[in-house]
Parts: sequence; C-alpha cells; structure tokens
Amino acid sequence: MKGNDDDQGAWGGAGSQRYPHAEAALRPASTPEWAERRRLSTAMRTVIEDLVRTEAPAEDLARAADALEAVAASLSRHPKRTGLEGYGESANAGDIHALFDYSPVIGRCNPLAPPLELRAVDSRVKGRGMFGAAYEGPPRHVHGGMVAAAFDEVLGFAQSLTGAPGMTAMLTVRYRRPTPLGKELAIDAGVDRVDGRKIHASASISCDGQVTAEAEGLFISVRREKFLDMLGGDDGGDDGGAAEK
Repeated sequence: MKGNDDDQGAWGGAGSQRYPHAEAALRPASTPEWAERRRLSTAMRTVIEDLVRTEAPAEDLARAADALEAVAASLSRHPKRTGLEGYGESANAGDIHALFDYSPVIGRCNPLAPPLELRAVDSRVKGRGMFGAAYEGPPRHVHGGMVAAAFDEVLGFAQSLTGAPGMTAMLTVRYRRPTPLGKELAIDAGVDRVDGRKIHASASISCDGQVTAEAEGLFISVRREKFLDMLGGDDGGDDGGAAEK
C-alpha cells in the first residue's frame, strides 16, 4: 500500500508504478498450509459447481452433506484470525503483487471466486476466465451482478497501476448482450485519465470476439492512513466512504 499526496499518482508521473505481471493469487503457494488451503478451496469450488447442477439421489446427497459437516466441524476447532492476510481486492493494495488469495473475484483461496486471472501488459490489464453454473442469472448466462463485481475488481486492478490507488466511487456497467456461462472470457481494462485524486478507468468483457459488457469506473485516491484505519477496525466516526476520502 502506497502513501500519496493529493497531487500524486498522475498517469505516467512520479507516483506511477508499472508491474510486468499480476502474480497476485497466481504465484505458487509459499507454505504447505497455503498450498493445502488453495487445494481445499478448489475442491469446495468444484462442490459448489456440481451442487447447483446435480441430479444425485437423496442418499448420495446425504453422504456428501455428512462429509461436509465433518469437514466444517474439523475446521471449526482451530483458532480464527481476527483479520485476513493480504487484501481482498487489488484496488486497495497499491501493489498488484500483493496477496489477493481471499478476493471474491480472483482469490485462489476463496471458493466463491471463479477465479478470474489478471495480468498487467504495459499500461493495461488483460484477463481471462469463465463463470460456472453457480453464477447463473439468465438461463445459461452470467448473473449481471457477478459481471459488475468482475468489473469492479478489474477496474480496481487497472487503477492500481497508477501507483496512487483508491476506492470505487462510481461504477457504470453497460450490458451489450448476455455473458455466457462456461466459456472463456477475455477482459481488457485501462486508466483513461487522472484528475488529481480522481482516477477514471474503463473495461470490457468479450466472448468469442464479441463484447458482452463494458464498464466505466471512478476511483478516489485514498491516503495510506485511511486504509490503515480500516485494517485496524478503528472507524473513528468515519464511514470510509468515497465522499470522505
């Protein structure tokens, strides 16, 4: 997380940082515990995907439920962290090499994440991934809310490349056509301009060469102290909203 003054972080200016690859949530796990956490998350993701589609008989569902209840009981016996390690989204980190394993969009340790894969290419963000049956909205297509969540993450990633990251103040999504389930999607995003603390970015999602949705986002650069207050759980009477940043 980078500290910044109000005038820092102009695109290409002194506050700008460029990263060759988005290794966050993609690099190999560094400890056996982390590797097994990712493995367990992958298994849970598979269960979620199968559960929303299965026509299994009651006895098989009962055995699966018994097994999952046993796993839940086993994990519940261990201490819990009071806070997450790393960041839940790239928009807040200021460093796309930070740890995002818990992100609900790109996190390898979050079974709710598809997950999408993102990387920085020069001054833009390129990504790929697909949404399974658990994310269905219209028949055989991705729920519009999940498309919006993907855009929020992708645009947040892009604006982090300025070196003066902020938080989402506004997100506008245009749904050009339904985004299909189970097909690889191409993602493209970049920063359009920086006006002081305001970072404007845009992105698109495509499938088979056709744009399915586009988005524009406005991010407000946030001082390091603000993020530290959030991490420490000290609200100090401040809701942390974009208008107060």
